[in-house]
Amino acid sequence: MDQDEFWTRYGVSRETVARLTAYVELLAKWQPTINLVGSDTLADPWSRHVLDSAQLLPLIPPTARRLVDLGSGAGFPGLVLAVMGAPDVHLIESDGRKCAFLREAARITGTAVTVINKRIEQVPPLAADVVTARALAPLSRLLVWAVPHLGPGGVCLFLKGRGAEDELTATAKEWNIALDRVPSLTDPGGIVLQIREVARGRTER
Repeated sequence: MDQDEFWTRYGVSRETVARLTAYVELLAKWQPTINLVGSDTLADPWSRHVLDSAQLLPLIPPTARRLVDLGSGAGFPGLVLAVMGAPDVHLIESDGRKCAFLREAARITGTAVTVINKRIEQVPPLAADVVTARALAPLSRLLVWAVPHLGPGGVCLFLKGRGAEDELTATAKEWNIALDRVPSLTDPGGIVLQIREVARGRTER
């Protein structure tokens, strides 16, 4: 996939595609110095990273006013969603070098985001409408980090790979969650976990 295919698929403005292109080019420029993503994924960054992140956009409730991205790394999915119009995006990342990249990527794309250079558990509650994460931690750990940042009625959108069902089984021992499984657009064995309700408990519904 390239930027033209992405533009055709999502119907976003040419300006948005240009901003995402600048982001992808910056990623390639910084990668040799900072290990931002798996080097093999740069052969197809539009599918592996941009589309993988952008697939969450339709799942964000239209009333959402704040999004918190946990362990943002190179900005996937949080910064991509911000470039595409997600509101009041907060990117939490403990690695200072990656935070420097996020700030530069936000600058060159003209995107207003809040970059928080702290460990997730050190960040005061942010009352988010949406909490996102990709390739960060097992689901049970993600929920420990996400719940303090969820506002009333908030949802979690977690990109997961082939081990998602095993993670759900393990999580059910500690958490009661209501969720939808949304097939991934980029990974035949992957899903997006759209978690609408979460509380300490022992059953999934």
